[in-house]
Amino acid sequence: MSTPSVSGDVLDACQKAIGYQFKNLELLSCSLVHASVAANRLLSNERMEFLGDAVLGLVICEALYDRFPEYLEGELTKIKSLLVSRKSCAQVADAMNLADFLQLGKGMHSRAHLPKSLPACALEALICAVYTDGGLEAARAFIMRAFHDLIEEAIASTHLRNYKSILQQFAQQQFSRAPIYDVLDEKGPDHAKCFEISVRIGDRRFTSAWGPAKKDAEQAAAMNALNDLAAEFGDPMLKV
Repeated sequence: MSTPSVSGDVLDACQKAIGYQFKNLELLSCSLVHASVAANRLLSNERMEFLGDAVLGLVICEALYDRFPEYLEGELTKIKSLLVSRKSCAQVADAMNLADFLQLGKGMHSRAHLPKSLPACALEALICAVYTDGGLEAARAFIMRAFHDLIEEAIASTHLRNYKSILQQFAQQQFSRAPIYDVLDEKGPDHAKCFEISVRIGDRRFTSAWGPAKKDAEQAAAMNALNDLAAEFGDPMLKV
């Protein structure tokens, strides 16, 4: 049994839509074949989804790791989870009109009502096809171009909430020092403690803050420090 063929016109149109020219068009063809039209699931794009998902995760992780050396694992994981989610993949696939090029079985031709997971999975298969055709550099370029807007949105959204990260960058730039977070007080039973934390930069201590967990109190204390520094330096970008 062979993989169902995809017409040359469809392959040409798809390459234009995704901005990548294949050396081996059979890879692109296979990535567009849904299991509903394949005589055997091994002839569909399902196996390609498996590898494409891994390549996508690697490229996104690498990009975030390089861009944010001050972020801890948990912070990086939050952004990565947003970017490699089915919802994000579906958005990227929609932007490429990827659903228009998929080869589907009978009963699945109403493309306007296709489940969002279908083009999202096809995108992972397509990433596998690009990776297999051109290597990791080609896949990286394709992913970073396709996900650029979502990456910037996710980073901005997370960064705006991460007052500790903003304060860390500012303190290093202006004072060549890292902020230090001190626990001043804690109240409540072990299962429901609240913490008071203040932040120091050198000899200067900023207004403390309370939170139901140390992490929350640290973020609130960092926010207080940023507001004080915004007034001091006349920098409205620091004010939160």
